[in-house]
Amino acid sequence: MPKIDAYEDEVLTAFEKGQLKSVATKAELAKFKAAARATAIKDRRVNIRLSSGDLSDIQVKALEEGMPYQTLIASVLHKYVTGRLAEPRTTQQSSRPATKRRATSGS
Repeated sequence: MPKIDAYEDEVLTAFEKGQLKSVATKAELAKFKAAARATAIKDRRVNIRLSSGDLSDIQVKALEEGMPYQTLIASVLHKYVTGRLAEPRTTQQSSRPATKRRATSGS
């Protein structure tokens, strides 16, 4: 489990003592529950091949995060397709944005 800072420790202690109260309305909670249910529905199966090293690294990361490795893979893919996962930029990368390829019709 990752180490927590002083603020996180304070919040955790308050939570464990039951000192925290929700500020969400019943309507907001219902909306969040519905969104969570819709997001959690997994109705398709996908099989992929990964290198042994990549799978081992994923399993280690999942263990560090306290979740099954399949859940971690699904989470990363979901974040990627929804635009919430970005590669860190390095100083060697170009500063101009990537351009989209134009679709060409097959001949």
